[in-house]
Amino acid sequence: MRTATWFGLWAVAGAAAALGVLTVLTIGVFVLPAALILGAVLAWRGRREQAVAGIVAGLGLPLLYVGYLNRGGPGTVCTPLPGGGECTQETSPWPWAAAGLLLVIAGITMSLAAARRRPRNQV
Repeated sequence: MRTATWFGLWAVAGAAAALGVLTVLTIGVFVLPAALILGAVLAWRGRREQAVAGIVAGLGLPLLYVGYLNRGGPGTVCTPLPGGGECTQETSPWPWAAAGLLLVIAGITMSLAAARRRPRNQV
């Protein structure tokens, strides 16, 4: 498999682990074991030099999603519904988006640096 594929698989494992920890009281109890199993399989069969970079990038994905969910904030955001409406309190999306982007960019940079250090004849 290509380096980008291993990086992507490790990123999925990192994103699932972050999601499992952040939602441990709800769906996290189901997501976290799956993330741990995926991580164990990748550690056993995968390309380990992409592990840290992929996990770091994957940790940023749930943060980007939380930023997306709060895109109407900060403040009270109301949504019209048939027969009334619904209002929710949202935080500013920018801290979430900044932290998520920082982690994703750091992971990609680490992956490119690891690929550059790897000898050409290694597959």
